[in-house]
Amino acid sequence: MMPFLDLKAQYVSIKDELDAAVLKVLASGAYVLGDEVAAFEDEFAAYCGVKHAIAVNTGTSALHLALLAAGVGPGCEVITVPFTFVASVSAISYTGARPVFVDIDPVTFTMDPAAIQAAITPRTKAILPVHLYGQMAEMDAIMEIAERHGLPVIEDACQAHGAEYRGRRAGSVGLSGCFSFYPGKNLGACGEGGMVVTSDDEQMRQIRMLRDWGQERRYHHVLKGFNYRMDGIQGAVLRVKLRYLEDWTEARRRHARHYSRLLSTSPSVIKPAELPDRRHVYHIYAVRTGDRDGLQHRLIAAGIPTGLHYPIPVHLQKAHADLGHRAGDFPESEAAARQVLSLPIYPEMNAEQVEWVAAAIDGVAYAA
Repeated sequence: MMPFLDLKAQYVSIKDELDAAVLKVLASGAYVLGDEVAAFEDEFAAYCGVKHAIAVNTGTSALHLALLAAGVGPGCEVITVPFTFVASVSAISYTGARPVFVDIDPVTFTMDPAAIQAAITPRTKAILPVHLYGQMAEMDAIMEIAERHGLPVIEDACQAHGAEYRGRRAGSVGLSGCFSFYPGKNLGACGEGGMVVTSDDEQMRQIRMLRDWGQERRYHHVLKGFNYRMDGIQGAVLRVKLRYLEDWTEARRRHARHYSRLLSTSPSVIKPAELPDRRHVYHIYAVRTGDRDGLQHRLIAAGIPTGLHYPIPVHLQKAHADLGHRAGDFPESEAAARQVLSLPIYPEMNAEQVEWVAAAIDGVAYAA
């Protein structure tokens, strides 16, 4: 059976470097933050094209702290989308603010800029677009609206390491960008990890304090902070993996192009769109189909696992029923939640595996 994601294969490919990096941290005694984390911050900031990067323990923590540093708190509203992983919305709730949803564009699955204006109220404090599946949202239009209303934009780039919009890297367009290094991400830790990137000095200063108990310096607590620090081993692991990220990204993009060629005339699915002004990094290769259950069962029978990202939009989740939404409120998000199916994609795949999946979708063999 083909794996949906093969983390062991990635580890084997760089085993000696990873093992040496981990052992170096163990020998150093610098287990929380430390030199490896600081070096990774510098390297990731350079990769994203920003001045600063602040390493934290998860992508959710990154979102939480970026929102707090932007002034979001009780009584505020933050505009985001319901078709995302629940962490995007939970981070808003952690600040005491209220998530306000707008629908997605059905082609890109990202925030529809045309829906933002109607959602803005005097309580709106920030806009949080989600760069879903590895493709950035329509950032110029979002930024124009945000700047007109004096609102900061916090990019949820947790699925978009290295994605680009008109030549700008994910995380570098808004006030801050937030990344997750959960193991299955394009740049994944051997455990949990996250990062906030920004070119704003004050945002950097506040987030650095907030991640470490609000300390300006040891035992001088300026803010009511959190224990959101990255551990030294994850910093070392991520430094090694960052050196391979572009090669892995190009492998994902190559597999995605192969999928898209093979499925270009498929009667069963609609392939994902990569807009010409963007670089899609294909964290997920998500197709749309009117018979998702049937297609999923057919692929499972052929030994091919699939994923659902995400079958229930956040506004219909029981945990967020207090927001008062009903089915039908965000039709594009709800349609995507019914129709989207994620196919296997990871750098270590080969062309034959891509062809196997494509053949199983329509029950025919495709020419390579």
